[in-house]
Amino acid sequence: MKKVMLVLAALCLLGLPVTSLAGEGPMSLPAGSNADAVKHNKEGIDHWGQGHYDVALKHFQAASRADSSLAQTHFNEAISLDKLGRHGEATMHFKAAKKHAGGNKAILDSPILNGHLGH
Repeated sequence: MKKVMLVLAALCLLGLPVTSLAGEGPMSLPAGSNADAVKHNKEGIDHWGQGHYDVALKHFQAASRADSSLAQTHFNEAISLDKLGRHGEATMHFKAAKKHAGGNKAILDSPILNGHLGH
């Protein structure tokens, strides 16, 4: 009976998005960022906090369209996609976040990013 419970617990954990275990959330944009990107990013963070990951994703995507050179917008898209179970798309945005990180340790050392990228 103990083995059955352990197997069931392990299967439940495997079904969780990686962010559930990592405890990572969306990032704010750097000072001086595009105003439209900042507006959408803040909206996305608000919706993320309410558990509206699909709505948050739309705002993070709009922020990324406003300035696709920001690592944080790609990171925020990626964690939203991860929450929605869209792991392939999340991995693509984690790659973009890493590419644009410019030495940002919060991104480069992110457990969820490195989990998706296999590091």
